[in-house]
Amino acid sequence: MTVETITTEERDPVGHFEATRAAYMGYKRIYTSVFCLGFLVCLTASIIHTDFSIFRIIEKLPGTTGFIVKSYSVFSSWDTFWVDLADWYWGIWVWVDALFVSLLMAFTATIVGTTIGGLLSFIASRNLMERYWLYFVVRRSLEIARTVPDIVWALIFIYPFGVGPLAGVLALMVHTTGAQGKLFSEVNENCDFKPIEGVRASGGNWFEEIRFAVLPQVLPNFISYTFWRLALNVQAATVMGFVAAGGIGYELITAIRLLYFLDVGAILLMIIGTVFVIDMISEKLRHYFIGKETFVQ
Repeated sequence: MTVETITTEERDPVGHFEATRAAYMGYKRIYTSVFCLGFLVCLTASIIHTDFSIFRIIEKLPGTTGFIVKSYSVFSSWDTFWVDLADWYWGIWVWVDALFVSLLMAFTATIVGTTIGGLLSFIASRNLMERYWLYFVVRRSLEIARTVPDIVWALIFIYPFGVGPLAGVLALMVHTTGAQGKLFSEVNENCDFKPIEGVRASGGNWFEEIRFAVLPQVLPNFISYTFWRLALNVQAATVMGFVAAGGIGYELITAIRLLYFLDVGAILLMIIGTVFVIDMISEKLRHYFIGKETFVQ
């Protein structure tokens, strides 16, 4: 006759569950405490080493009003408003042309960089690429592309290509490729695997899995990240001018170096307005492509 051993879990499943849950919550509290302690240590170290002080900021912040006053104290009265405005924007056509160059730089870099990064993202997705060595090489290459700041890439490309917008476009394109490849690969890794198994079971190859199973799932996020990157590249294209990569940034840094505060204020206002318009247009287009129209009640 066989004697069956009755375990503690079978005798008291509720008690076993409570004991397991208590142990889990204990470990969770320990991990949370360690994380909070580490976070506070890092925060304290960063404040000490960066000489950050909220009291110093409050003390020195009013001094920044001097720059604002010098940059925007162009209007003397409402009676001469249009005359003062025309005098303020004396170089409007030169600045508009430079701003247009920056927009073209950002647009070209976004399209090319997003296309390359999007294609590489499927190889850089661990759930889609079975060849680990290829995944590893592409993943590390994308990290290098996005880790190096875009302004450093501009300095690198200025050496062989010379001063001008081309160096700025290449710098933004490389950085965009790395950033978009990283973002897109994470979107790919979060997609539902069941459609992929369906295509695979029907005899589809790897490219057909991407085309018919993965792309329809991730395309809305791809579009959203593309418009977001375009807005970032417009701002980055301005900084490109600081290293003689052309565009409106070159006009801005020239005005700053010559202490032409009114010109600085006028150019900054143009850049801010342009970013506002692009952001609003991008929002409308993004909602249109993902089928999420917004209506104002």
